[in-house]
Amino acid sequence: MNGLASYIDHTILKANARRADIEKLCAEAKQYGFASVCVNSCYVPLAAELLRGTQVKVCCVAGFPLGAMDTASKTFEAAQAVRNGAREVDMVINIGAVKDGRWDYVREDIASVCRACHPAAQVKVILENCLLEREEIVRACETAAEAGADFVKTSTGFSTGGARVEDVALMKKTVGGRVKVKAAGGIRTTADARAMIEAGADRIGASAGIAIVEGDKQA
Repeated sequence: MNGLASYIDHTILKANARRADIEKLCAEAKQYGFASVCVNSCYVPLAAELLRGTQVKVCCVAGFPLGAMDTASKTFEAAQAVRNGAREVDMVINIGAVKDGRWDYVREDIASVCRACHPAAQVKVILENCLLEREEIVRACETAAEAGADFVKTSTGFSTGGARVEDVALMKKTVGGRVKVKAAGGIRTTADARAMIEAGADRIGASAGIAIVEGDKQA
């Protein structure tokens, strides 16, 4: 994988996504050499079959998009996805627990998913920064690192805002080299992606991956 493509999780998480959409997503991921495809868990078996023998990973979401399911259910969804072939799981943090300052609950919620996924799959923790204060973002990043997460991620793309450069920079400063950072939500152009990477993003989640890569070629 070369250039921007190696940063991109080629994503389709819409409720009306159909089998043909997933087939197209996987074909594009193979053609462009994206890091992964990111799908809802019902499509993990299909994506795993279509991408078998390639370098493209299957990523799926858990507890998406609200993060408000109980820990046992979130953990089961993640574990089932890994059994079906997912090698990365993007779980949504319990946002209400973050707002309440129930950090022990937040930590165990993340740790439970990590235990279910490791070592077969990496775990990315979606913070949904648009709903958090700066101090909560910092504490959530620290808690995710303590719980064993592999990445912290800015957004679901389904709430009131997406990735912001300043949030990526804050997250990178907070986790340093301990945990990687994924930017997602509203990243549609080459310039958007490059700005996130320059701020510290190690991975980009986008449904506009092809436009991003093609734009880079024309630059």
